[in-house]
Amino acid sequence: VRAAAAAFAALFAAALLAWPYLVDEPARMADQTPWLYYLVTVATTAAVIAVPPLPAAAYTVVIPVVYGVIRATPAGGRAEPFLAALDAMYAMILGIVALVIITMLRQAAEAVDSAQDAALQRYDVVARQHANEIERVKVDALVHDSVLTTLLSAAAARTPAERALAARMAGDAVRRLDEAAAEVPGSEDRVDLEVLVRRLRTAVSGFSAPIDVRPADLGGVELPVDAVDALTSAAVQAMVNSVQHADEPGRTSRRTVEVRGVGSTGCVIRVVDDGRGFDPADVPMSRIGLRVSIEERMANAGGSAAVESAPGRGTVITLAWPAGVAGSGS
Repeated sequence: VRAAAAAFAALFAAALLAWPYLVDEPARMADQTPWLYYLVTVATTAAVIAVPPLPAAAYTVVIPVVYGVIRATPAGGRAEPFLAALDAMYAMILGIVALVIITMLRQAAEAVDSAQDAALQRYDVVARQHANEIERVKVDALVHDSVLTTLLSAAAARTPAERALAARMAGDAVRRLDEAAAEVPGSEDRVDLEVLVRRLRTAVSGFSAPIDVRPADLGGVELPVDAVDALTSAAVQAMVNSVQHADEPGRTSRRTVEVRGVGSTGCVIRVVDDGRGFDPADVPMSRIGLRVSIEERMANAGGSAAVESAPGRGTVITLAWPAGVAGSGS
């Protein structure tokens, strides 16, 4: 829409300036109104749609003035100066009205978008807090009802029957702990993949180096809250490593973060830079940023992390959830 509006505004300005040179018989234009007059407001409105307010305001003022000047020439009908000025002022007023209305609508739309983004961010926070609260309540209940009660019973046991009861309670507590460990964390709380993209864009805005976030196939993809947290944290750590180590002297690396949905419950993130690169085999096991913050974090969440890099060839870190989904989608 903006491209079409800009093209129309530019063509109208060109036609208006060319009008005096295109009229073969100016005498026949006497007491007539050039048909361009009926499109002045359309052109100024198109300029308001196509460009920012300041250049649009300049166009809204200049074009009617140019028309008023042409209106007073023989090619424009040789109108009286007062009539030419009146026509120009009328077109200018209509253009200014359109400028004010469209600018107000744009500001209102931006306010609505900002309010929506703020609401979605609050929802993200509430969803994480809700998931954490559910997990805390579950753990507290498990510790209180099984582990703590078993320890108190064992400490107070004096007779063989009491010791046998404490042993049975201990076995039951171990069984319940095993069941809790086997559960997938956050499996009942899921959020859209767009939540992950918003978090990454928010994180990118805080970096000193530009990083392009490129989402794809997000529609209908939902992930557990814990998976989203792990993917976000690992991707941010990968970006931190790139910003700290990828740039070569005198050259700034290009960085992108590609987020792709796989099916309805999978996600693949690729953090790519064309920097100096490194040999992953030379990274010591003690390096927390790569080993713990990325690889172990993804493994603990049920996902996977792969590092592809070589000196002078850049780095690609691929994060996938669940594990193995990186090779299942295109």
